[in-house]
Amino acid sequence: MAASCCSTALFSFSRPNTSYGVVSSSSVSLSLPQQTHQFGLSFRAQRRLEARKSVRVSCIGDNKTAAVTGKSWDKLVLDSETPVLVEFYASWCGPCRMVHRVIDEIATDYSGRLKCFVLNADNDPRIAEDYDIKAVPVVMLFKNGVKLESIVGTMPKEFYVAAIERVLAS
Repeated sequence: MAASCCSTALFSFSRPNTSYGVVSSSSVSLSLPQQTHQFGLSFRAQRRLEARKSVRVSCIGDNKTAAVTGKSWDKLVLDSETPVLVEFYASWCGPCRMVHRVIDEIATDYSGRLKCFVLNADNDPRIAEDYDIKAVPVVMLFKNGVKLESIVGTMPKEFYVAAIERVLAS
């Protein structure tokens, strides 16, 4: 069984009447005695897993980008005179968190020339279905209520910037 936390590999092997435990990390002294639970991870690995469960990090709440919902969709996206970028995400999606950071930077860089919003596809499935969203993250660019660009998956910032520049130039 193997688990990973912050690039530290943790391993534990168990057999009846025999227990082996190995922790591989530059920050952990291997000279300390290793205690192993009867069914699974080493004592240190179990403690790290428990610590990871108790810490909840959410990038969504720290967003500089405003949220759009099904109720505000027409007003904020389709009726906007300014081009609009919308990121479709899900709260459980890890890659979406990476895209959030990029969209936050873009919202700051293009302030006044582009409106940026995020939409939780789980909370507003009607909008996601209207635009045939099958997986997240998806970033869409709208101009005058028309979808002009769609980027599926996690891409480098330059990829989004190139699409934005094409929309602004059209």
